[in-house]
Amino acid sequence: MVMNSEVFITDGHWRKSLAAVRALGKQGIRVTVGESTRLATAAFSRYCHKALVYPSPLCRPAEFVDFLYLRLSSHSYQMLLPMEDETLDLISRYHSDFSELTYLPIVPFEKLRLARRKDKVLLLARKLGIPIPRTWFIGDTKQLDELKAGFPYPVVIKPKMSSGAVGVAYPENPVELMEQYHAIHRQFPFPMIQEMIPRQGPGYGASILMDEQGEVKASFVHKRLREYPVTGGASTLRESVRYDDIRDMAVALLKALDWFGVAMVEFKLDPRDGLPKLMEINPRFWGSLSLAIAAGVNFPYLLYCMSRGENLKPIEHYQIGIKSRWLLPGDLLHFIYNPRRSRLVPDFFNFWDASTVYDIVSIKDPLPALARVLTPLTFIYDPDMQQRLKKRKHDG
Repeated sequence: MVMNSEVFITDGHWRKSLAAVRALGKQGIRVTVGESTRLATAAFSRYCHKALVYPSPLCRPAEFVDFLYLRLSSHSYQMLLPMEDETLDLISRYHSDFSELTYLPIVPFEKLRLARRKDKVLLLARKLGIPIPRTWFIGDTKQLDELKAGFPYPVVIKPKMSSGAVGVAYPENPVELMEQYHAIHRQFPFPMIQEMIPRQGPGYGASILMDEQGEVKASFVHKRLREYPVTGGASTLRESVRYDDIRDMAVALLKALDWFGVAMVEFKLDPRDGLPKLMEINPRFWGSLSLAIAAGVNFPYLLYCMSRGENLKPIEHYQIGIKSRWLLPGDLLHFIYNPRRSRLVPDFFNFWDASTVYDIVSIKDPLPALARVLTPLTFIYDPDMQQRLKKRKHDG
């Protein structure tokens, strides 16, 4: 089926943007890809109809908004998909303006901000009966003197607002706690302190699509198998699984937030009691989007169908046991820095497993892999990409 409508996708550098471009392009939908640099991975895809360079949303936010508004005003797009935090923030702040120009499947800024508030999300989850790690909410730094000796070290210090890996520390004793907490507090006032879930507990992500009425239109759960950094970061290998308890908790949380659009709710299984504990909400598309699409849940295309007013039956079933791999450079770095890498051989070098798809590498769409190899050059000359690298999220 060939579509004539066109979709605008931002943040063409990232894997998830490439996954969305391919998912829509394979349905015959024309896709425009935007990024602050010409060397953008998704822009090299055969499914990219047009590539645009826009002002940096990090370094020149007002100019980015003006550019995007002018583009949408002068060119007809069926839908706009903001993919990264910075573009999502800016577009959500002008939600009503952009919604007049195209279909915008995101929540307004205040709802987005609430979903990013880890402290409020954790308190809401606890109210809903969703398990969370033991968490200490600090309202006065004097509390630390009373609490520091009783924490179950090592603990995690986290900003209350999602900030990627910035402002996160893992003190192992009271002295480190006081030093690291005060250092983070200067940039992110009154961060939380949270118990560490043992590393052997696997991570899970529940990806959900909700319509304007708050009804679930699609759900998908994946399990993390490998990640980089090895001690905890973005997943480099993950697998589609069925885990109804996690799916149901994610839906309950998003319904309580009156959510619309996509979100991925992250959990970590606590091996001490066997319970999945809520970690955070990722209120946008996630890095492992290619896995959901390969398993049969095409989130970008479902949003496109919603934009056309189609009555979608909820998608709850998908292929179990499908794996997706972020080979370049994620999984290669995992192998290099994994002290137990010998345990990965020879399976690690099985690049032709029929049940595994790749985030970037594709025989049918090869140029994005080449672009990805070259994109580290953008971190040398592009200040926008330099700042994004510093704020990189443990995504998907």
